[in-house]
Amino acid sequence: MPIHFGTDGWRAVISDTFTFFNLRLVIQAIADAIHADEHDTGPLKGKQSTPRDFVVGFDTRFLSDRYARDVARVLAANGFKVLLAQSDCPTPAISYTVHKMGAIAGIMVTASHNAPRYNGIKLKAPYGGSASREQCRRVEVYLTDNEARGRGPNQMDFELAREMGLIERFNPIPDYYEHLRTLINFDAIADNPQHIVVDSMYGSGRGTIKGILQGTGCEVHEIRGEMNPGFGGVHPEPIERYLGSLAGAISTGLGTLGLATDGDADRLGAMDERGNFIDPHKIMAVALRYLVENRGMTGCVVRTVSTTRMIDRLAEKYDLEVHETPVGFNYIADLMLKEDVLIGGEESGGISFKGNIPEGDGVLMSLLLLEIVASTGASLFELVQDLLKEVGPTHYTRTDLRLKRPVEKRKLTQRLANDAPNAIGGETVSEVATTDGTKYILKDDSWLLIRPSGTEPVLRVYAEGRSPEMVTALLDYGEKVAQSVS
Repeated sequence: MPIHFGTDGWRAVISDTFTFFNLRLVIQAIADAIHADEHDTGPLKGKQSTPRDFVVGFDTRFLSDRYARDVARVLAANGFKVLLAQSDCPTPAISYTVHKMGAIAGIMVTASHNAPRYNGIKLKAPYGGSASREQCRRVEVYLTDNEARGRGPNQMDFELAREMGLIERFNPIPDYYEHLRTLINFDAIADNPQHIVVDSMYGSGRGTIKGILQGTGCEVHEIRGEMNPGFGGVHPEPIERYLGSLAGAISTGLGTLGLATDGDADRLGAMDERGNFIDPHKIMAVALRYLVENRGMTGCVVRTVSTTRMIDRLAEKYDLEVHETPVGFNYIADLMLKEDVLIGGEESGGISFKGNIPEGDGVLMSLLLLEIVASTGASLFELVQDLLKEVGPTHYTRTDLRLKRPVEKRKLTQRLANDAPNAIGGETVSEVATTDGTKYILKDDSWLLIRPSGTEPVLRVYAEGRSPEMVTALLDYGEKVAQSVS
């Protein structure tokens, strides 16, 4: 399988494509791209140092710690001073370290929320967010060029590099905690301590939320916080189907608020005291309302095309501008770098707000949700019910429909836009958008998004309706589209 370095880095199956040999090739291409950018004063150019700093972290996956050592070896051999995390840690902690240290870049060895058989790397730019699409394309250019020239990676003995001061082990957590304390009102949390269950899903967020809450009076029960590179056989993704352990912990009285982070802790999910899963749509909407009404914060709002329009209805109430982006937090990050963004998020659980680096952060948003519950004195169930009374009702579903043959995304998107129906489920189609796929927005603010995959024969179908019946009608229309292109 060829190595494809995309906008979120590179992910592949361990011992299939994700091997030590291929990893070294990718890191060499990254080093070459950064050297080239330095000469061109390009977008990866960061703070100059001799040698320049490069931050490397890793998650809890099989061999991630050993892969990270190899990353450090190749970078050291290419003239970088590598700050290598002492142990597994959240991606946002590594990203923040890149920003705080003025490092030229960062690498996180992780496959995020993907299945246990995968591993990968994420490339971070000096501002702490993901590298840009232009930067990632340059890495691919060097991958191809090095392969054509038969040029292998530079490598250095790990212990020799340490003796020479080119590799230094460090703990990113203390500085990350200090940063979180500037964004979260821990006094409010201490004034009304909560009974919490934290589900780390065996990921590298383990111990992080529990650690920073020490001394607040909160009773924190952490589950799935031990080292388990196989993640208990499930995807470390904080969505309802994988959070049975969290639901069980709440049902047995271990807590009244459930907080879950994914494999590298840049995404979150939550559960209320009744064991109801609270998806990122509702989390982002609850957070937006709190930041405006309780903290008095302002700024524009950014959401991906697949994220709830409850955000739009709240923004209209507060007279805030809304930006809709394609799917992927990197698009949100672009706007966070350019605009005064109050909050930005996506339906998969990557959310951030003003004051943070342009990066989704499951730990930060979990703590904000805890602050909201503590400050308002309302349970998460009550907060969501009140939200839905104001800007709901809303029902959301996503499904992936497999096709018999691949389709060209651009052509199908345009065809669906040109052939837009007049109505779906008895409701008029009032707007058609092609930001990322084809999105039909109905008169009652329900919507259907159809996104052809660019890499496999799959239609990704997202539907939000004002009733379960409307969601069913939207999904049925998506099924018909899938049948028409199969």
